[in-house]
Amino acid sequence: MDGTEETNDRPGETGAGGDPACWLHLVCDACGRVRERPDSEVCEHCGAGTGSEAEPPPVAASDSASRRRDRDEQGRARNARPRDGLGRPLPYGTPGVARQPEGVPRMPAQALAEAQRLLDDGKPFHAHEVLEDAWKAAPEAERQLWRGLAQLAVGLTHAARGNASGAVALLDRGAAAIAPYADTAPYGIDIAGLTLWARELTGRVSGETGPVPAAGTAPRLGTAG
Repeated sequence: MDGTEETNDRPGETGAGGDPACWLHLVCDACGRVRERPDSEVCEHCGAGTGSEAEPPPVAASDSASRRRDRDEQGRARNARPRDGLGRPLPYGTPGVARQPEGVPRMPAQALAEAQRLLDDGKPFHAHEVLEDAWKAAPEAERQLWRGLAQLAVGLTHAARGNASGAVALLDRGAAAIAPYADTAPYGIDIAGLTLWARELTGRVSGETGPVPAAGTAPRLGTAG
């Protein structure tokens, strides 16, 4: 990722309170490709105007309150624009798919079950939000595990969007992050199976130009699930 600063081994990561793990904020909403110069006002791939999340056209004064909610009370990005089932921003006023609430405390088994449900429903973007909550709450020894799972969910999100380069990058990073846990397989997570799935999906999207079906391509997180 030329020109993208890396923090804690993740391009574009802003820390536990920002938009970590995803790279979704680096994707051009017009062409779906990862932007190598995210600070540029124009996508270098397709020439479309971009912002941190492809800003929509100017809004009327009556919509200003809605736009002010694009950041939370701490000033962190939490875009108020509606999104579709793959997390892509929609125009303001368009019905969208509700995002997962942030900061929900879950036991690991609960996080895995909720993430699996969302993956099976074809919502890997929403699954990654659940896994990010688990990552933020995890003890240091497990942070790489949950980070990797979130990255795998984002890799599938990119693949379902038809963004092969973003999919390959995140699938590779996610597989590398979970690999050290293969011998212990904490919480029944199928490390070997997920690593094989990531490798196979990487090969698939590398050889195809179109999106993959999110639900039909979703992995199984656990050996029993």
